Amino acid sequence: MIAHLRTALYLATAAVPVLPLRDGKVPFGNCRACAKNACGGRPNMKRAGTCRCTAPCHAWAAATTDRAVVTSPLWTAAWERAVCVGYHPGGAGLTVVDLDNAAAVAWAREVLPATRTVLTTRGQHWVYRGVMPSHNAVRPGVDVKSLMSYARWLGPGTGRITDLPDAVRALAVKEDTTPAPGEVVSSLPERATWDRTVATGCRHTESYVRTGLERGLALVRARTESGAGSQAFGVARFLASQHAHCPGPCGLDTIGEEIVAAAILVGVPEAYARRAVANGLETAVERAA
Repeated sequence: MIAHLRTALYLATAAVPVLPLRDGKVPFGNCRACAKNACGGRPNMKRAGTCRCTAPCHAWAAATTDRAVVTSPLWTAAWERAVCVGYHPGGAGLTVVDLDNAAAVAWAREVLPATRTVLTTRGQHWVYRGVMPSHNAVRPGVDVKSLMSYARWLGPGTGRITDLPDAVRALAVKEDTTPAPGEVVSSLPERATWDRTVATGCRHTESYVRTGLERGLALVRARTESGAGSQAFGVARFLASQHAHCPGPCGLDTIGEEIVAAAILVGVPEAYARRAVANGLETAVERAA
């Protein structure tokens, strides 16, 4: 506890908002008064409220540079159970590109400009000067942590910190979706649907796969206002993970094409839909490996 508190005070003095992280490297849960956001939320949250709770509630929104808060009785009780120190990158004017594995690190070295690097358990954090919206799974093994997010403090790292490049901002370009008021004509040719003929090595029954796929497609189609691209990524990743132990082939390409078509029908640009689905399928394969 003393080591974590000492680190937190050092960061707070350097204007880096800190918070304690418990087992699982996640924030402590809200207190009873703030449970289920009954307090209305912190003033600096997306849905801003009037909450002025002095406990380490609301995850990243509780991060502070106030040494009196960091050493208060409520926070001291949390530090006694903390396993590490977290911080709010956006609050410090920073963006962290979280590279979760060797493949992601190799990609970053080819695509992103060099900056300060911090070693993690499985990969690296690349820290840039500047803020942007946070996004998870912008590509396989890559998360962007900045505004409305927290990161684990793993030391100051090495190298000179550089300005946030457009290449990182482009990873999290807000998807451009428009409601589909009626029947929409896709720009894509008619696709074959998944069946046993394209999945001769799948260990699942056709009924099992079609049921899961139809449920996933329904989730994508329900996103008529926004978020269909992100939903398509999640559906692709989940469905691909179900086939991780099949001898193959399982016809994942055909499954992916059906998800892409569903996303396009609710207004997702084809290029975005294809990228989201391809990333979802690839992420599931990498995790299985």
